[in-house]
Amino acid sequence: MNHTASSPAAAFAPSTAALSLSVEDVRDAARRIEGAVVRTPTMLSRTLSNIVGTDVWLKFENLQFTAAYKERGALNALLLLTQEQRDRGVIAASAGNHSQGLSYHGRRLGVPVTIVMPRTTPSIKVMQTESVGGNVVLEGETFDDAYAHARKLEAELGLTFVHPFDDPHVAAGAGTVALEMLADAPSIDTLIVPIGGGGLISGMATVAKAREHAGGGAIEVIGVEAALYPSMYARINGVPLPCGGDTLAEGIAVKEPGTFTARVIADKVDEIVLVDEAALERAVSLLLQIEKTVVEGAGAAGLAAVLAHPERFAGKTLGLVLCGGNIDTRLLANVLLRDLARSGRLARLRITLQDRPGALYKVMREFDDKGVNIIEIYHQRIFTSLPAKGLITDIECEARDKDQIDKLVAALRDKGYTVSPVELN
Repeated sequence: MNHTASSPAAAFAPSTAALSLSVEDVRDAARRIEGAVVRTPTMLSRTLSNIVGTDVWLKFENLQFTAAYKERGALNALLLLTQEQRDRGVIAASAGNHSQGLSYHGRRLGVPVTIVMPRTTPSIKVMQTESVGGNVVLEGETFDDAYAHARKLEAELGLTFVHPFDDPHVAAGAGTVALEMLADAPSIDTLIVPIGGGGLISGMATVAKAREHAGGGAIEVIGVEAALYPSMYARINGVPLPCGGDTLAEGIAVKEPGTFTARVIADKVDEIVLVDEAALERAVSLLLQIEKTVVEGAGAAGLAAVLAHPERFAGKTLGLVLCGGNIDTRLLANVLLRDLARSGRLARLRITLQDRPGALYKVMREFDDKGVNIIEIYHQRIFTSLPAKGLITDIECEARDKDQIDKLVAALRDKGYTVSPVELN
């Protein structure tokens, strides 16, 4: 397959043909970073296991100081620098978790860190990176622009570039997640790992394929990408697929996956599956409701894959990585409310009424009779095709479950009202 990249970022990418990654590299990284990153827990989720019908073990990487596994690879790369490289400093292009992990450990080790971000980066990410010690440079409108500028500054200032994923030192650090998981839960026979650029799964697959699970036999490694950004899936399978759109899993929204990581994935990963936005939203919501833990969209991708493909994972003992927890609070609120709507606990009913005194009151009596709580009411008299004496009212309401809403709709229709639920996409 021809994987020649055409983006500006690819033009600066170093040759990866000679790069390699072994399980010993990952073990060395584990010894190197021990005590400087959190050894996060691996726990069996009994409730999620009951929901999906198979054992589900969760690795809580969202409990790292910067709330993401990225610290592991960033720290390993920093510790492998020469003293001269440390004195000069490092540079990276990132608007996500890599920037925070590199900045945090750079400050801790006394290594100057410069992070180049696109000008379009949300201010909260800029502030978070600066708060843990990074010097942020804003350049360009896209990640490719920022990447190109970072490689330019690397050459001009004599800095060392630390790639967020396409680097064996970074991948080795990320692979320590698997060492811990399989030590804590040796019965895991299937690892389900999010893929953005491929650093995390490269490291974890390298560990998994060097050992067997407790019952004997090879450990299966499954990668997960957002359906809107199937870049590694397309590269490995040799199929052209579009990449783009607003995904909840922005942490794995990568258009150009790694070249080095693609070689590792082609050799060691059994399959890559794609998940849609509804599955990602449901997974984020379930993890908060059941495990009381906040994850970003990328961090929920493993669970989303299990929810979307239950037959694929039936009878397996699953290990899922909650790889990050950096999600905007307003976005999280939207996800939770949308999930309530999909489950039928929240609804918006569009009802046609006659514009006369008491019309709305009569409708309210039906809500009261069925025990459905009204949250908001919206009237529409002007922008409608109804006669001038008609109106449309949208009523947002809350119920115990979908069955209670269905009974209310049936009662309203029995009374002669035209009712239509407003559905989510």
